[in-house]
Amino acid sequence: MNTPQYTNTTRWLAGFALVFSTLLLGGCAGNPRPSAGAAQVPTHDYLVGPGDNVNIIVWRNPEVSMSVPIRPDGKITTPLVEDLPASGKTSSQLARDIEKALAKYIQDPIVTVVVTGFVGPYNEQIRVIGEAGKPQALPYRAHMTVMDVLIAVGGLTDFAAGNKASIIRDVDGKQQQFSVRLNDLIKDGDISANVPMRPGDILVIPESFF
Repeated sequence: MNTPQYTNTTRWLAGFALVFSTLLLGGCAGNPRPSAGAAQVPTHDYLVGPGDNVNIIVWRNPEVSMSVPIRPDGKITTPLVEDLPASGKTSSQLARDIEKALAKYIQDPIVTVVVTGFVGPYNEQIRVIGEAGKPQALPYRAHMTVMDVLIAVGGLTDFAAGNKASIIRDVDGKQQQFSVRLNDLIKDGDISANVPMRPGDILVIPESFF
């Protein structure tokens, strides 16, 4: 009496296995895409860089509290602290370094660093080259996607080959290139093409020849 139901269940399981195998093989074929590693994007703490402004607050010592820019050489200078390396550090790490430097002059200094301008170190910036409205370098933001980048650079030019674009990414010290489908994302609204970005990515948008 249960044979037909058992047969239907068996067929459904076989069909599911076939679909799953097809999707798996399809994901492995063709050019690699950055979406395949999206789940591996680590939590990102903002690192200060040249061009950033930092507000240094020394508790109970307003005379040495001030807002300063990070110089092109990656260092800062404040009262009692000269040429302190800052680039590539979190605000907390920079605060601890300033406390160590001030400890020569102030007993048990307590320092807070607030970043008020965001550029970030060069090796973490997102660079966009080629047929973008405004090719430029952008500060990386947590959970940034290629759509966020395209909005920031004014989209694509009329001559862009959007579906031939690629992301150049440093993976374990080696540069790898991933294909991205910008036309599918912008013109067709294919949200699966909205891949995550990582610090230091270079988005290359070639020109269309036709």
